[in-house]
Amino acid sequence: MCGIAGIVAHNNVNQELYDALTVLQHRGQDASGIVTCENGRLHLRKDNGLVRDVFTTSQMLKLKGNMGIGHVRYPTAGCTSSAEAQPFYVNSPFGLTLAHNGNLTNTEALKHVLFIEDQRHINTDSDSEVLLNVFAHELQQLRKLKLTVEDVFTAVSRVHQRVRGAYAVVVMIAGFGILGFRDPHGIRPIVFGERKTDKGSEFMIASESVALDVLGFDLIRDIEPGEAVFIEESGALHTKQCSDFVDHCPCMFEYVYFARPDSIIDDIQVYKARLRMGEKLADKIMRIWPDHDIDVVIPIPDTSRTAALQLANKLHVKYREGFIKNRYIGRTFIMPGQQKRKKSVKQKLNAIDLEFDGKNVLLIDDSVVRGTTSEQIIQMAREAGAKKVYFASAAPPVRYPNVYGIDMPVVEELIAHGRTEDEVCEAIGADRLIYQDLEDLIEAVRRGNRDIQHFDTSCFSREYITGDIDDAYLENVQALRNDDAQAKRNSENFIIEMQNSD
Repeated sequence: MCGIAGIVAHNNVNQELYDALTVLQHRGQDASGIVTCENGRLHLRKDNGLVRDVFTTSQMLKLKGNMGIGHVRYPTAGCTSSAEAQPFYVNSPFGLTLAHNGNLTNTEALKHVLFIEDQRHINTDSDSEVLLNVFAHELQQLRKLKLTVEDVFTAVSRVHQRVRGAYAVVVMIAGFGILGFRDPHGIRPIVFGERKTDKGSEFMIASESVALDVLGFDLIRDIEPGEAVFIEESGALHTKQCSDFVDHCPCMFEYVYFARPDSIIDDIQVYKARLRMGEKLADKIMRIWPDHDIDVVIPIPDTSRTAALQLANKLHVKYREGFIKNRYIGRTFIMPGQQKRKKSVKQKLNAIDLEFDGKNVLLIDDSVVRGTTSEQIIQMAREAGAKKVYFASAAPPVRYPNVYGIDMPVVEELIAHGRTEDEVCEAIGADRLIYQDLEDLIEAVRRGNRDIQHFDTSCFSREYITGDIDDAYLENVQALRNDDAQAKRNSENFIIEMQNSD
């Protein structure tokens, strides 16, 4: 999962891109990057680390220009090499930089064609670099000395014909403008907005609407599936549908976990969707466990708070904050490597004993993925004196890999895969486990926008909407992305980077 942003303004955009990436930091904590354009000259800074660590004052001063794009990243494949930090750059044609959120599903086939037919070299394992080179090739095939906006849209149309998977993208064309486009399924989110000034309108593209809010841009709307938005350096805005096929199917996990609650995605307010998840979960508890003995509802901070509060209200049970979170520790779901995830839970949360002592506690989390965090938190609740510890998930069991840009890569690491709910309950050490029903989750989110007919729920249902995922593909993903493979790649990359620094 990643966060992207692009701004075309009348003054330098370096500080505003920095602020936008800070707001989107929850979408990726592994690497950060910004590239700006000043009189046709590109200025780029990117590296591993949080936004605040990658950009110093002296580096920010070098990022001059009235348009630019930015990116925050965590690696789906677990690779933490700074070489794969974004934005990516190619000099031909015209000077292009790209930032991408999502995951392509036909990367290997594209690499082969790019090398054999398009004669383009790919220097990293990142599918984002592949996507950039596909776009660059299609733009170059137009054989234009001077680009038009229609040329850009034509290149996007050809990208849609070649590329499969999930992609929300911003591209900057040096001296010309900034492009944003989205895959024909609209799996990953991307929005654009406008800010009126004395010098004229300024425009911004971002993964989530909250980034626009913070910088004073008014949300215009989401970029539609298959659509492209182009903002000329002069500030002129153009939009066009660039795909003959559109099947809107946004990722359900954006609403469950990833997106900030104050964002609006595809006209659905994330906060209200999570309130409805809590309502649906309360309804299920009252239906299957009407004589429950729950004394208190306690959320596992932060994402589950909204659903937990609404659930407690509907059950007429006390809501309490039982865990205090250290806000200087990253999101454990995003952290690569099982040992690092295990170690971070104790550092991240501390229990308030008086809220647990002698009580039957219902812990609420947004989801249960690997289960290691849930197991440790349940043990913390028992150590704090809880009489019984029940556990509820605002999402259904995560049983299958996500291949569209979320780090749920291998089935052997998913605690619900191949297990019944009772077996998961025993594995995490709870006295009772309640999962949200998939139909209830879909209804809770879809109520915000009835025009959306379906969602990507592949990690719950194994229904992969792009239609190109089979057992062989999943087995290959498993070989590439399990914790052992990630650790090996990270070790190799560390050695290479140390050698390069000597």
